[in-house]
Amino acid sequence: MDLGPVERSLKELTLAPYIVKAMAMIDRPRKAGSNMFRHQMSTMAILLDYKIIDPILLKASVVHDLYEELGHEPWVNRDTIATIDADGPAVYDLVAEVTIRETNGVREPKSDYLLRIMQTGSFRAKQLKLADRISNLVGLGFVHDRAFVERYTSQTRTCILPYAEAVNADMYRELRDLVNDRTAHLAHLL
Repeated sequence: MDLGPVERSLKELTLAPYIVKAMAMIDRPRKAGSNMFRHQMSTMAILLDYKIIDPILLKASVVHDLYEELGHEPWVNRDTIATIDADGPAVYDLVAEVTIRETNGVREPKSDYLLRIMQTGSFRAKQLKLADRISNLVGLGFVHDRAFVERYTSQTRTCILPYAEAVNADMYRELRDLVNDRTAHLAHLL
């Protein structure tokens, strides 16, 4: 495989400042174990695995959960991302697009959020959500909370899979297979 174009594109990619911001999530645990920082890195790795080398998308993947996880911190504001580099404003806009909204202290319902992204989101937002969901479904293999696994696979089946193939057929197949695998293992959960 010729990785020349990928190498050339990634050679100029400035990720370190975004990674440093993401490191603030190291102390944020996940239901499947590990932490939110590793999830951010996993999401980026999934995009790279699918040869998605859009610099704005890759940078956003590294910090896509920053505002949901640490939005209450005074240092987490628009400038936290928008001033990092020339891509910062576009990266911030993408992260804001994939962040669950809150209005008058009420969080957007998860199914509404997923449908919003998959139905009306930008192409980048849809790609980011697919990579994020793949990372989450892989981690779901380590979750022993039956209700959580059922809810998560059901949301993926109804809110993401119907739209995923039009975004990326290969990511769709992986998502479909992960949902089927996690659903099949529900019988083993107490």
